[in-house]
Amino acid sequence: MVGVAEMAAMGSHPWGFGAVLEVVACALLVFRRRNPLVLATLATVVLLAIPWVGPQLDEASVPIPIWALAVFSLARWVRDLRGLVGVAVMAAVVFADYAFVDQRHHNWSDVIFVAALIAPPYVLGRLTRRLAEQKGLLEHNQELVKREAVRAERDRIARELHDVIAHSVSAMVVQTAAAQDLVRSDPDSAEQILATVAATGRRALSETGTLLHVIRDHADELGLQPAPGLADLPELVERFRADGLNVAVDVDEPLPVLPAGVDVSAYRIVQEALTNALRYGADRTAALRLSCTPTVLSIRASNPSNGSSGLGSGLGLLGIAERVSLLGGSLSHGIGSDGRFQLDATLPVATP
Repeated sequence: MVGVAEMAAMGSHPWGFGAVLEVVACALLVFRRRNPLVLATLATVVLLAIPWVGPQLDEASVPIPIWALAVFSLARWVRDLRGLVGVAVMAAVVFADYAFVDQRHHNWSDVIFVAALIAPPYVLGRLTRRLAEQKGLLEHNQELVKREAVRAERDRIARELHDVIAHSVSAMVVQTAAAQDLVRSDPDSAEQILATVAATGRRALSETGTLLHVIRDHADELGLQPAPGLADLPELVERFRADGLNVAVDVDEPLPVLPAGVDVSAYRIVQEALTNALRYGADRTAALRLSCTPTVLSIRASNPSNGSSGLGSGLGLLGIAERVSLLGGSLSHGIGSDGRFQLDATLPVATP
């Protein structure tokens, strides 16, 4: 519309043809990303046809930004240097305009003027494309790192559950053997032992379901690692205190016996929360609160923030979220109005 208004204000005869050519060039540039080499070049050719039917090149100003956008598009949206073919076509059309339409005297200053219109947009387009490619590569690598972190966390969960299930099955074998020895001499004791075996089997079955859910999409081999739990929480806290983190712990005593998967995951969540507090806390202090109801285990960890709590890789929090999601719990974290970074996790406590 600005170009049409400029043409009408100039009053050059016939100005309407020039306005139509500007509109056609702009319309072609709207679709420049689909085929930039053809459409951007064609838009410029249409634009440079204006001197043949309307005002001369030095009379209208609106064609200049349209031309610059076309040159930029040849550099930004053409993958390789084929965009220079379109630039060469532009230069040839300008030369034809100067040679056959513009009757003014021409010299090397006109060459410099045309180069000044072409070179900056083209260079800017190539730089923009290079930066966009680097940004895309960086985002792709970050996504790969996140996926690898989730996969590693799933592997670790699976290894821990593998160890828990192996322990449960071993206990069942030992208890069943004891019941076999007592089934005739002490039936009541044998019955109690078998009831314990049944309870252990149900817990192992529940953990097996969780394990299968974890490794359903990943067929990696599992290793064996000792599975820590909240019973190891005092030792964990002392390790962080030895590293310089002043931890205030508030735990409901006594905590009930938790399903093995919940117990291991709760320990890992606390471990990661304290690690973040040690790395990013403002004054190397942290507060930890654990409480449990018959249905839910709640974990709250907080520490003063120095403003850089969100500048880490985020993979630790990603691992926590993976654990909480697999167990059907909930997770929230962020910096509150009091300037403290707070993490709240709830894990459902399954009834054995």
